Amino acid sequence: MSLFDKFELLAQSRRALASDGPPPVATPFDRVLSATRGVINGQEVLLAGTNNYLGLTFHPQVIEKAKTALEELGSGTTGSRMANGSYASHHALEAELAAAFGWSSAMVFSTGYQANVGVMSSVVGTGEYLLIDADSHASIYDGCRMSKAQTLTFRHNDPDNLDRKLERLGADAKKTLVVVEGLYSMLGDQPPLQEFVDVKNKHGAWLLVDEAHSFGVFGDKGLGLTEAMGLLDEVDFAVGTFSKSLAGIGGFCVSPHAELDLLRLASRPYIFTASPSPAVVAATREALSLVLSGQHLRQQLKKNMERLYDGAKAAGFQLGSEIPGPVAALILPNRETALSHWHQLLDQGVYANLMIPPATPNGLCLLRLSLSAAHTDEDIDQILFALNGIKAQQNKVAKA
Repeated sequence: MSLFDKFELLAQSRRALASDGPPPVATPFDRVLSATRGVINGQEVLLAGTNNYLGLTFHPQVIEKAKTALEELGSGTTGSRMANGSYASHHALEAELAAAFGWSSAMVFSTGYQANVGVMSSVVGTGEYLLIDADSHASIYDGCRMSKAQTLTFRHNDPDNLDRKLERLGADAKKTLVVVEGLYSMLGDQPPLQEFVDVKNKHGAWLLVDEAHSFGVFGDKGLGLTEAMGLLDEVDFAVGTFSKSLAGIGGFCVSPHAELDLLRLASRPYIFTASPSPAVVAATREALSLVLSGQHLRQQLKKNMERLYDGAKAAGFQLGSEIPGPVAALILPNRETALSHWHQLLDQGVYANLMIPPATPNGLCLLRLSLSAAHTDEDIDQILFALNGIKAQQNKVAKA
């Protein structure tokens, strides 16, 4: 017997994905050349699977701010926010995030994952309830596991099902935190947020929106789906990450409730993790300013999204969402087809994400393309040319 015996199914899955070329999961990059170009296995490729939605990772102002902070404040804080890890810049970033939303409070965490886990495990406790969308991100499920609250799920993007679940809770609905996402990262679909707000208001519940993949993308200021839908006055918490549109690493929670600040004394992931480095914070502050004034970036991203969605549909692919977004998920019939398509895309110089069970909802096999404002018209042409070639080859084989 071995402690590793329980991982045999995972080992079998990894072996099934093995090939002569680069691995399709956790693909190693030789180099990253820009926001849209990299080198994999010696081949220069177009990056269409990086979540770099506004293309800010190589922005000269972002890099310069990081360099200055590195030189002036060192490479790391070597401590948690509760010890020696709270610099003036951390507090400044929190103030800037709160001001952007027009809310009273913000907290910065070391990762986006920890932001979800840290908030959910401490805001809701014994005798209270977490009611989450069934397709929620792993960090939301792990926040539930750490919380002492009772966890319930409702059907994905189904306000009627949420309504029935809250109805059954009766008076306890007022002690319930409902959790949805502004954009679901696997299929790229969006929630009916207005309907969810109506349901939570009907029952007096609380609402958290995870804007990890929608922050920077939607809304006049890029604050996410909540802003785009005009619902900033209807939400209790918004959680986000620095690792998508903000081009760094870290996470945040903002709230109109001043009591959010009390979580600094209760949230274990916040208390017991080293704080983000000064360079990361400085880069994120600059990226945030670019996001807030980045209407031209969102316009370019929107143009890219619409072109790719229209082109993929025209080629005959089934997409995970009817509404164009920064994630275009191509739904494929099985693992073998998804793996074959991934390799064909890479052979044609396009890197995408292979997504297979158990990471995907409902056992789906996906090719996930994430778009950037940094992608040019020629880049979108390259992706569509590759997709059309794959579909033509697939059709040819089917007719043979």
